[in-house]
Amino acid sequence: MHAECEPKRHTTSRHDAAVDPPQSLPFAHLNLRRNPFGELELSRWAELAVVEVDRFVPRLTEPGYALQFTGDKGRGKTTHMAAIMRHFPRARYVHVGETQRPRIPQGHPLLIDEIQRLPRRTRRRIFRRPVSLVVATHEDMSAELAAAGFEVQTVEVGKGLDARRLREILNRRIEAARRGSGPLPRVTLATAQAMIDRFANDLRAIQWHVYDLFQSLPGIQDV
Repeated sequence: MHAECEPKRHTTSRHDAAVDPPQSLPFAHLNLRRNPFGELELSRWAELAVVEVDRFVPRLTEPGYALQFTGDKGRGKTTHMAAIMRHFPRARYVHVGETQRPRIPQGHPLLIDEIQRLPRRTRRRIFRRPVSLVVATHEDMSAELAAAGFEVQTVEVGKGLDARRLREILNRRIEAARRGSGPLPRVTLATAQAMIDRFANDLRAIQWHVYDLFQSLPGIQDV
């Protein structure tokens, strides 16, 4: 989730970890080190991703293959890209902001988030590189990629979200923020379904909602 800032983490030594934390520490009353739904670094995001990307890995070792993730904001395009990066130490990722013209690094595969924001001439130069590509976009780039000689596979993300998978996504984030042994707050299946009923497959909106919930959660309980 991009829009919220992660509260500053409290670090402890191995010796300190054996001592019950002062309850004045943020989120100690929940047995958490931070709000689980604050912003994460891309590498940490990849570790916690609940997506299936293994089937794409063999093709991405070959130059001339382009994997395109499409979908509205907040549906999981960046999460899929982060998960793919774990398989490729030479991969490089770049996000194109609204008004940015970032330097495009060398990488194989090369992952470009919001590629539709780049000028067409810049995309053409990138598409001449002898690499595989992973792109996230709100516009279908398949014709442009195919014209540059790529074999293109398009995946629309977010369609398969159900309550069980959402519960797994949210509870994995909670577990990753664990402070010590013992119980944690958990998202129930009924709550996951209620959030899908309210927000559909907008994961970003769901996580903003749960972030706010955890900011005021009085104690360890099912939510």
